[in-house]
Amino acid sequence: MKILCVCLGNICRSPTAEGILKNLLAEKKMSNFVDSAGTSAWHSGNPPDGRSTEHAKKRGYNLKGASRQVREEDFSDFDLILAMDLANKRDLYNLAESTNQAEQISKIQLITDFCKVHSIDEVPDPYYKGDEGFEHVLDILEDACTEIVHKIESGVEVLP
Repeated sequence: MKILCVCLGNICRSPTAEGILKNLLAEKKMSNFVDSAGTSAWHSGNPPDGRSTEHAKKRGYNLKGASRQVREEDFSDFDLILAMDLANKRDLYNLAESTNQAEQISKIQLITDFCKVHSIDEVPDPYYKGDEGFEHVLDILEDACTEIVHKIESGVEVLP
C-alpha cells in the first residue's frame, strides 16, 4: 500500500504524519511507501518546519524531505490519500476532479477518521499554536497512524 499524507503547505502536519507512519511501519518490518505533499505550493522545496522536526525528534520520529505540491499522478500512484483537515480534503476532491481523476476520490480520507483515542474531526494546524500545538498534533497523528498500521498489518481494508 502506498500512502500520501496531505496538508496545506506540507511543512508541519503532513510531514509529521509521514514520519510517524514510516517509523511505525519500519517497527513492524513493513515496507509500505509513504510520502507527503501540500495542496498549495507556498513552501515547495522547503524542509519540514523546524518546530515540527524538533517535537517529532523528541518522540523518536525523523522528519525528512522537502515540501511539494500534490501532483495529478498522485491520484493514481497512491492507494490511500490522507487529508489532515476538511479544507484540504475538499481541495483534494477538487484537484482530482479537475485533473480527470474523479474515480480516485474514494482514496481520499480524513486521517482523523482512523483515530481511536481522540474524538476530533481535523488535525489542527500548529503553525501559530506554540509548543503545545505541535505536541497536540503529534498526539492526534500517533493515534491515527497507529490504527492505520494496525489495519494494514491485520489485512483490514483501510478504504470505505
